[in-house]
Amino acid sequence: MNQVLVEICLRVRDIDATLDFYTELFDFEVASRREFPDDKFDLIYLNSPGSSVQIELTYNYDAEPYVIGNGFSHLGVTVNDLEEMHEICKASSYETGELRGLSGGTPSYFFVTDPDGYRIEVKRKH
Repeated sequence: MNQVLVEICLRVRDIDATLDFYTELFDFEVASRREFPDDKFDLIYLNSPGSSVQIELTYNYDAEPYVIGNGFSHLGVTVNDLEEMHEICKASSYETGELRGLSGGTPSYFFVTDPDGYRIEVKRKH
């Protein structure tokens, strides 16, 4: 069998704020949007240029706040210019951590938090 990871699903509370985060701060594009008003949920699929893995945003109209489990850590994206992306994130309204390096080494990543509390690790592209 050939198995391929095709999507990661995130349940979100504010779809507009979440779409702004992924499409304005990062280069994600809305691939498709399916609305199910009778069942009170929407599905929005995001593409990241250069990747075949999609993020599925699930928006449940009447959901209570989600508790992000302690087993899930973060999503990861790579960028060509880590320092420039760090400055863009710091200038945004999103919680942005400092540049860090593994074991105190050369800075190679930082974290930024989306509107629902999911952390995105932004790493230097090798």
